[in-house]
Amino acid sequence: MSVKAKRVWIIVGAIIVLAALALPKVGFLRGTSNSSKNTAAAGAPRDQRMPVRMQIIQSQKLGDKVVTVGTILSNEEVEIRSEISGKVEKIYFKEGGRVSKGEVLLKINDAEQRAQLARAQYRQVLAEQDAERRHQLFEKKLSSQEEYDIAVNQLNIAKAEAQLIEAQTAKTEIRAPFDGTIGLRYVSEGSYISPTTRITTLQDYNSVKVDFTVPEKYASLIRKGDKISFSVEGVARKFAGTVYAVEAKIDPTTRTLHIRALSPNPNGVLIPGAFANVEVVLKEKETLTVPSYALIPELKGQRVFLYKNGKAESQSVEIGSRSDEFVEVTQGVQAGDTLITSGILQLRPGMAVQPAETQ
Repeated sequence: MSVKAKRVWIIVGAIIVLAALALPKVGFLRGTSNSSKNTAAAGAPRDQRMPVRMQIIQSQKLGDKVVTVGTILSNEEVEIRSEISGKVEKIYFKEGGRVSKGEVLLKINDAEQRAQLARAQYRQVLAEQDAERRHQLFEKKLSSQEEYDIAVNQLNIAKAEAQLIEAQTAKTEIRAPFDGTIGLRYVSEGSYISPTTRITTLQDYNSVKVDFTVPEKYASLIRKGDKISFSVEGVARKFAGTVYAVEAKIDPTTRTLHIRALSPNPNGVLIPGAFANVEVVLKEKETLTVPSYALIPELKGQRVFLYKNGKAESQSVEIGSRSDEFVEVTQGVQAGDTLITSGILQLRPGMAVQPAETQ
């Protein structure tokens, strides 16, 4: 036998010896595995019920909330314009400044009006003297009643002409109609202006109006004195207001009702023209409610799962008002029913469930 053949036989013998040594261990491990399986099979059966969270349906106070959009308006706002034409002589206001009611904002040259007033006053003096002479002659029977009446009438005409020119002269001074904040200026001293010329704007926003609309189905529920809350872009906090005016009719084009509320603005945070997100809280009522996340939308409405006799039962419901967290249920459940609030997407009617451990 060659050396190569001897090596092959030695390797084969070694493999046989190792296999013989490993067989008892494999048998032991197989027996252990079978024993474990048998022990598990002989143990208690596994609980197949699905753990879910539940709560008892109860009645609570819930108010209809209407969410809409609106616009912030000044409490009072006006464009300052002149009633007469003329040359701007003096501007007294500063852009963005505060002014008081009656304060002079702008002066128009009134040289022509002053001259006309002086002429009218001279005519009035002459008419007074003539009327006095006619009166004396009439008392002495030296003048007729008609001549005396004509003199008195001329005096009254002269007085009226003087008053007219005084009124025109007063229009050369443009005054603030109310306390407020001046806007930007659009004229300069020396400019020639007319009644169509915009001089500036004046706004009073110590309090502001909130202008908004609601759908017609809420028209009968909103009254003067109702409270609103609203927010504006760039300001984190919410503001409160009170409805003070409701339009007398519903807009036939949009089928909405126009409403205005008043809100205090002492610090000037609310700027007229800003966009507002408005929430109107209507009258609260006692009603059955469920958490909004417990509702399952369907093609024909909504449904929930109730816990009955250890199983999940599907129940169709009709809903009403909503709040941020709760929804009113008008039909389908009763007070005292047990509502399932978790795992609702995995549930099937008749599925066995059990209360989950309290977290």
